[in-house]
Amino acid sequence: MAAPEFDAELDARGLYCPEPVMMLHNRINDVAPGRILRVIATDPSTTRDIPRFCQFLGHELVNETEQDGEFVYLIRRGE
Repeated sequence: MAAPEFDAELDARGLYCPEPVMMLHNRINDVAPGRILRVIATDPSTTRDIPRFCQFLGHELVNETEQDGEFVYLIRRGE
């Protein structure tokens, strides 16, 4: 199965809470509604923080994976 496509990317590797979510809050505004932002992070707290961010702000968490200590999120921007 091919990896889903994305329109923009945020590399938050090496950053720790609250920096990844703060950067996500700014970067999601650069993505048009309905488009997908890919976020790569190494902080395990993002597994809790990013789904909550999406839930509270009306974005869709399309996919969430973890491999070799990197967490990858695909987020579809809401309206």
